[in-house]
Amino acid sequence: MTGFRSPSLGLRALQPDAFGADPSGERLARIRRSPHFKDGVFQNPGGTSRIRPAGSASAFAKIYFDKEAKSHRAPNGTIPVHATTLADLARPPATGLRLTWMGHSSVLAEIDGHRVLFDPVWGERCSPFAFAGPKRLHPVPLPLAALGPVDVVVISHDHYDHLDMPTIKALAGTDTRFAVPLGVGAHLEHWGVSADRLRELDWNESTRIGGLTLTATPARHFCGRGLRNTQHTLWASWAVAGEEHRIYHSGDTGYFEGFKDIGAEHGPFDATMIQIGAYSEFWPDIHMTPEEGVRAHLDLQGGDPAVGAMLPIHWATFNLAPHPWAEPGEGTMRATHKAGVTLAAPRAGEPFEPTDAPPATPWWRAVAKPPVGGWPAWPPVVSSGPEPVLAGE
Repeated sequence: MTGFRSPSLGLRALQPDAFGADPSGERLARIRRSPHFKDGVFQNPGGTSRIRPAGSASAFAKIYFDKEAKSHRAPNGTIPVHATTLADLARPPATGLRLTWMGHSSVLAEIDGHRVLFDPVWGERCSPFAFAGPKRLHPVPLPLAALGPVDVVVISHDHYDHLDMPTIKALAGTDTRFAVPLGVGAHLEHWGVSADRLRELDWNESTRIGGLTLTATPARHFCGRGLRNTQHTLWASWAVAGEEHRIYHSGDTGYFEGFKDIGAEHGPFDATMIQIGAYSEFWPDIHMTPEEGVRAHLDLQGGDPAVGAMLPIHWATFNLAPHPWAEPGEGTMRATHKAGVTLAAPRAGEPFEPTDAPPATPWWRAVAKPPVGGWPAWPPVVSSGPEPVLAGE
């Protein structure tokens, strides 16, 4: 097995605090005992996956810096954000389950009397530096301090757009507990979270917090936030079960057959939160397209499109891929309609209950550059002609 060596003291002194900390001691020993850790790194389900862009750098640059394609990768106007208020969140959900998408992959889930906050990112940039890196395209719907008490914060993996140091440091001063994949606890302890508030899980391990059972389930992705990627922290999706409801958060993942197993073991789910943005033909193994996201939702629901609602996540907030800004929303809207899946497409900050006619209007069209030929009709109309194609498709 490949050994693990920490950076030299001189190099470590130059590292920003946002890099976090490498696992060591018993945490590292536990990592090495994991059945998913082999040859010195965590392994993806379904075999080896490419975690670096495939193809030539010149081909990627040609797409990424194309002037016309670039004009579609950001909104033309101000992204509409629901001004979430204390009144929105103070009133208990009528059905016992309410979700509030805060942008990107951050979701507040109120489930059976408990409050779960997934992948909270309140920072202005998903970067170790305050002056560089992808910048937020819309403001957070409400200040973190106005969110109210949270029972548990769930982290899917340690990339900057999912694990935000300023947000974690703010939450470290509360009473919340943290459920994280194996190894990620080293970062949180480095930023002030006490060990007794951490639940650190390998895939298929569960923990009980209050009246909730949280299970780290497999995902097909990778980790790393420092100068080099040691693959010593795990990535995960999450199944959360309360007394009456079940929900699922995909984190970041490529499509794989394991969604069916997760659904059989922990589903079906009243709502799924599925990554559908920041995909590319240059990294097809680690992020899903909208069509793959809908396929994953169906797998999780045992193939039944009538079960549960799908909330698209990991899009609209940061520009992280060469596809048009509006494409994930448009693609998911088309794919869910074709499959008969209930789509929840709220504005950031707009609370909804999955069984209470979740919002599914293409709000993004008002601020996105239209595709060639204009936006297709919504709801779709029967037509024998080709659909308009978004730039970059």
